[in-house]
Amino acid sequence: MQLIERILTCYGWEGAALAGALLLLLGVQLYYYIFVYGRIPGYKNNRRPTVRETEPPVSVIVPMFSEDYSFVEERLPLILAQSYPDFEVVIVYVGHDTDFYADLVRLKQSFPLITTTKIHLDPRFPISRKMALNVGIKSAHYECMVFTSTDACPQTDRWLSLMAKGFMRGDIVVGYCGVERLKGFTNYMMRAWRMMHAVDWIARAVRRRPYRGILHNFGFTKRIYFGANGFSHLNMNIGEDDLFMQRVMTRDNVSVILSPRATLREKAWGGMSWWMGCLRYYGSAFRFYPQAVKNYIQWELGSRSLFFLAVICAVAVMPLEYKLGALLLLVARYVTVFVEVRRIAQRLGEERLMSRYFIYDLLSPLWALALGVMLLRRDDRVWR
Repeated sequence: MQLIERILTCYGWEGAALAGALLLLLGVQLYYYIFVYGRIPGYKNNRRPTVRETEPPVSVIVPMFSEDYSFVEERLPLILAQSYPDFEVVIVYVGHDTDFYADLVRLKQSFPLITTTKIHLDPRFPISRKMALNVGIKSAHYECMVFTSTDACPQTDRWLSLMAKGFMRGDIVVGYCGVERLKGFTNYMMRAWRMMHAVDWIARAVRRRPYRGILHNFGFTKRIYFGANGFSHLNMNIGEDDLFMQRVMTRDNVSVILSPRATLREKAWGGMSWWMGCLRYYGSAFRFYPQAVKNYIQWELGSRSLFFLAVICAVAVMPLEYKLGALLLLVARYVTVFVEVRRIAQRLGEERLMSRYFIYDLLSPLWALALGVMLLRRDDRVWR
């Protein structure tokens, strides 16, 4: 009480209100980074009850929407070279190039574990990724299935082994996929954005409140898929990794795989305009998320933005000792954020992110605001 009276006497009710706002917003930030995100580095999936006694055979399903020779020559061999005794790779080619499809079929002569199927591409009847995955699921020989994309590249030969081991603890398995490491500030921001937005859903998943995975690295069983009568939101070309997963995920059926050896990397096909186009496309599903999930995501961004504004206000108009106190709170937040994000980056296999992370930390609320404005406009690519 004496402290409050002293603040009121020295700085007036405006100063007291600003101090309360600073402390409240800092408390929200520390809660997120210590008690929510901070559970990721120490998470152990083997604490979950056993569902299967042995590692099951797995079908890896890859939809292909173009004549992607770079995938066949560079990324497919890394999938085929996985150190796992019993798996198949199901490639679903959506196109009309018969020569390319014949090349895919011939791969089976050298690699018997490849199964190839084709959907003829007719411009009058566009084929969505969900439709291609549905064909792949029906073509798969095994109960447990892992889904990836032609853009994703395993970083080690243990990726599939770790994902398959996840099926021993649950019928749904989610893993992490980062963006490939390239030079330049744009690539850095893309990598940081991918990691920190993955942290949102990973943190919820390890707390047994899952709401999504990532389309480059997730899996589920046929029982889960057919029990839900297939994918949901069929009027949309997106949603298989979030809107559908929200229907089938429960507190007890999700297995989270966190390891640098289980991390994939998505190929970056362009710069910032390409990346923002991707965020706008896949972000169109956000409006259909449960309100509790929306609040959970927005509270961190909102409290961070308001905390920065409160510090700026204190530094701009308050006396020297008040300015120093506000800056001390800012430093305390940055130390906490740096320590926790560094631990998370190590767990996910993200390297060389921390030296410039404060820049991302400052700019990402503005980036999220710009994306929110973009999402106000309907993206016709999303709807069927």
